[in-house]
Amino acid sequence: MSENIKHECGIAYLRLLKPPDYYLKKYGTLNYGLNKMFLLMQKQRNRGQDGAGLVSVKTDVAPGLKYISRERSNSSKPIEDIFSSIYSTMNKQKKIKKNNSLSWRKNNVDFTGDIFLGHLRYGTFGKNSIDECHPFVRQNNWKTRNLVLAGNFNLTNSEDLFRQLINLGQHPKKRGDTITLLEKIGHFLDEENDRIYYKHKSSKTKKQITKIISDNLELERVLKKSLKHLDGGYVLSGVVGHGDSFIVRDPAGIRPVYFYQDEEVVVVASERPVIQTTFNLKSKEVQELQRGQAILIKKNGKVSFKKILKPQIQKSCSFERIYFSRGNDSEIYKERTMLGKNLALDVLEDVNYDVKNTVFSFIPNTAEVAFYGLVKGVQQEIDKIKLSKLKDKKLTENQIKDLIFSYPRVEKIAIKDAKLRTFITSDNDRQDLVGHVYDITYGVIRKKDTLVMLDDSIVRGTTLKHSILRILDRLDPKKIIIVSSAPQIRYPDCYGIDMAKMGEFVAFQAAISLLKEQGKQDLIKEVYELCKKDKSENHVKKIYSSFTSKEISNKIAEIIMPENMKSKLKIIYQTIKNLHKSCPNHKGDWYFTGNYPTVGGNRVVNNSFVNYIEGKKKRAY
Repeated sequence: MSENIKHECGIAYLRLLKPPDYYLKKYGTLNYGLNKMFLLMQKQRNRGQDGAGLVSVKTDVAPGLKYISRERSNSSKPIEDIFSSIYSTMNKQKKIKKNNSLSWRKNNVDFTGDIFLGHLRYGTFGKNSIDECHPFVRQNNWKTRNLVLAGNFNLTNSEDLFRQLINLGQHPKKRGDTITLLEKIGHFLDEENDRIYYKHKSSKTKKQITKIISDNLELERVLKKSLKHLDGGYVLSGVVGHGDSFIVRDPAGIRPVYFYQDEEVVVVASERPVIQTTFNLKSKEVQELQRGQAILIKKNGKVSFKKILKPQIQKSCSFERIYFSRGNDSEIYKERTMLGKNLALDVLEDVNYDVKNTVFSFIPNTAEVAFYGLVKGVQQEIDKIKLSKLKDKKLTENQIKDLIFSYPRVEKIAIKDAKLRTFITSDNDRQDLVGHVYDITYGVIRKKDTLVMLDDSIVRGTTLKHSILRILDRLDPKKIIIVSSAPQIRYPDCYGIDMAKMGEFVAFQAAISLLKEQGKQDLIKEVYELCKKDKSENHVKKIYSSFTSKEISNKIAEIIMPENMKSKLKIIYQTIKNLHKSCPNHKGDWYFTGNYPTVGGNRVVNNSFVNYIEGKKKRAY
């Protein structure tokens, strides 16, 4: 992808269901769980580079001993830092006593627990301090009131939830989605503790009741009360201090989560192939958690699945399929291939089927799979033409050879260099250096060639304008066609992707420019007034309704075309129809269509437009 978009975080959960000696005998290590967590997190590093965190919870340790260990980092290599620190501390602790037993090790060495919860953070909003790194911990002297929480989520109504906490009499120590959720779930966890306590208060001692609470805590009840007012996309994972755990998904299935269980482990992650690789599994063995559903794992290892929220229409994030998730998932690979394949006809029509004078390439690296699909699609269309022409018996031998050996010209044109670092403060000088993030292959393009470059999406268009198009133009092609495997990004996201400011989208800029050129400023004002007055409907759709997608695409080409560019420029986008055809089970497409899966989404898009008109450069939720 040409633009670096921060997006959803990643989670990794692991519950060991056997005693430590089992893993030692079978796998030859006492660090089986910790080693697996390293793989689960390292394989999801694409989902978070602003920070990482890991918690380990021990069950059945004696009072006075530490049972929750946490390590977090916001360095440039957070995963490596976390695990090197953990292993270093473990080695020091093990040296305290020679010939230490398994029980001594569990009681005295950190990160030797039965439960692990890891998190990879991409900060879409707020500071990137270590305090923002998950997992968060709510501490209490009663184990069943301790709560560890990590998640992949964004809420559109966190201010409403914050006010609810205040109305309960609480005084949260800070604002933010995670701390608000931690305290909200924590409040109902306290209620659940109290419910069981008062039920047995008259007949049992406090110590006896503690054991009863541990055995009978109903996380299903806690989650139903905690989540019923949430608006957003989320996967939440939590561990209660005594050993009960949960993983729950939003009712529209916006955010992804997968799980696997057998007699040894329960494992959960944000991406399927991560679990497959870590545990050597087939795709069908790793299941997707259903929308509105929770996995509940009791302290004793019993696993159950409960419906926490009423499922809504499936609106899982299509951007996951286009760009965010790793492309080695079997389904995502097929979908990205189809996204490219479905663009083949539009591209061929634009170059008038002249494949001899067209070079196909892609913008590295995430567009690669869709590019393979585009090339396959082009080849299939060419083969159809070959078959039709070969029926002509009057063809000469040379004409037949030309047909048979006609293939798309595929070349590696763009090369992404290592990240350029500079201390130059002048904007002009820095922009000149940023323009060299990409390099090119020389000597392949002829002056009569059209150069087709596939990207997986175009959000702001700034990297294309200031870097990619400038350097591609040096090759002197007759024409450059930028092909996007995603449709036009027209609306902000509010469920975990860093695309919240309306004015930054090049498609929006194009629509506004067209309205002004056609003297339709009154429509802009009308939409502004509607957005201020009524938040329940997406009024911003009116901004685009006057134009076809091609008209907006042509205007985008004008906007992102660098000054003094010699080659002609064309932009071709994926259609919404072909997006759904390529990803039939993942129709969360609000950034393209404006059809938000929650009420809060409409509020956010309207607020974002108001902010744009009023010149406020801030997040709309």
